[in-house]
Amino acid sequence: QVQLVESGGGLVQAGGSLRLSCAASGNFFSITRMGWYRQTPGKQRELVAIIISGGSPNYGDSVKGRFTISRDKNTVYLQMNSLKPEDTAVYSCNGLARIRYYNSPVDYWGQGTQVTVSS
Repeated sequence: QVQLVESGGGLVQAGGSLRLSCAASGNFFSITRMGWYRQTPGKQRELVAIIISGGSPNYGDSVKGRFTISRDKNTVYLQMNSLKPEDTAVYSCNGLARIRYYNSPVDYWGQGTQVTVSS
């Protein structure tokens, strides 16, 4: 099993910044991809940013130029700058992990952290 624990959400004014963190722990060989998704009530989950081991980050169109994803070992970070009210959502960490007994990587999700941007 893999546990993803997020931190760093909260309330911020428009134009401000927040930094989210997600630390992976448990029994796994490696985590090939880590990233962030967000969701608001009544809407589909949206890609924010992902980073693949050895690859370049990939961002959702709505956050390009404002958000930066980075990774240090098994922790992924999301630096969010120039926040807008429409960035308000529950942000969830995602990890694709190679674990024992499974030939293919397995998806794991964190519990989610609320980000609220006031106007």
